[in-house]
Amino acid sequence: MNSTIRSFVFVLSSFAATSVFAADYPAPTEGDYTIRDFKFTSGETLPELRLHYRTLGNPEKDAQGKTTNAVLIMHGTTGSGAQFIRPEFAGELFGKGQPLDATKFFIVLPDAIGHGKSSKPSDGMHAKFPRYGYIDMVEAQYRLLSEGLGVNHARLVMGTSMGGMHTWLWGELHSDFMDALMPLASLPTQISGRNRAWRRMIIDAIRNDPDWRDGDYATQPPSLRTAIEMLWFMSSNPVLRQKEAPTLAKTDANDVLYAIEASHDYDPGPNLEKIRAPLLAINSADDLINPREPGILEREIKRVPKGRAVVIPLSDKTRGHGSHTIAALWKDQLLKFLKETEQQKNE
Repeated sequence: MNSTIRSFVFVLSSFAATSVFAADYPAPTEGDYTIRDFKFTSGETLPELRLHYRTLGNPEKDAQGKTTNAVLIMHGTTGSGAQFIRPEFAGELFGKGQPLDATKFFIVLPDAIGHGKSSKPSDGMHAKFPRYGYIDMVEAQYRLLSEGLGVNHARLVMGTSMGGMHTWLWGELHSDFMDALMPLASLPTQISGRNRAWRRMIIDAIRNDPDWRDGDYATQPPSLRTAIEMLWFMSSNPVLRQKEAPTLAKTDANDVLYAIEASHDYDPGPNLEKIRAPLLAINSADDLINPREPGILEREIKRVPKGRAVVIPLSDKTRGHGSHTIAALWKDQLLKFLKETEQQKNE
């Protein structure tokens, strides 16, 4: 990868990761779960789909065998579960006495299909890797929890950016699985407007690049630079980008292309009324990817039976779309939400 491309591989706070963890919470345990003959919504089948994951804490079950303390946290596009193991997120949430205290909760941080250490195009199949969508990603996460980790219920399902979009889908596709839902930096509607436009730019740049060679390139095509620049621009998160610059990681054009195209089947809009669990949606007013001006979140949240939305005002502490990973901005809301839903469980 040339130096120009490398200088841009510190994209969205949800697109990069560090491995620093605070002393007051345990280091995560990593593992892999393999799903045999996983069938994608495209009709394609992968003989072995590997899902990598990180966990903190230990699962607990009640007298009926129901898991009581599982928390699923899902990452953003081209990110991984590792992105949450850093001071801005884990350091604010996972320590003793914090909202998601790892001595009390069983925290699961999966790498989604096509991301991190899970099965992805760059493992060797390149453009022959099955086309996956968000519904496939959610189904794989569900099977990781229920079959791989023995988790039959979640105290909380939450996610950032793409993981936030997955959270809406979880509420519709597995409506009885969780006590609470908290999507961050997302909208409950199909990809459109500015969000659709920047994704299309990336897709067109890679697919129209002659050096992409239909996905069978020997070296990264120049269009990867355009993709990373666009991701960098949309993040509006200069503080975290600067911090992450020393730990840049290589990326791959097919992996980026697949990850961006995966949003093609995202549209929770028609089924919002089916979400049964209490849901707290949190966005930030300065998010370029999910702009507040159209009023989509405020309008659609009314259709969620137990839904509520909070938009964090612009301040010197917000970081645009990347505010989703600055837990200090919203952890008080999370703590309040956990207390409310705990009371509702016991009523």
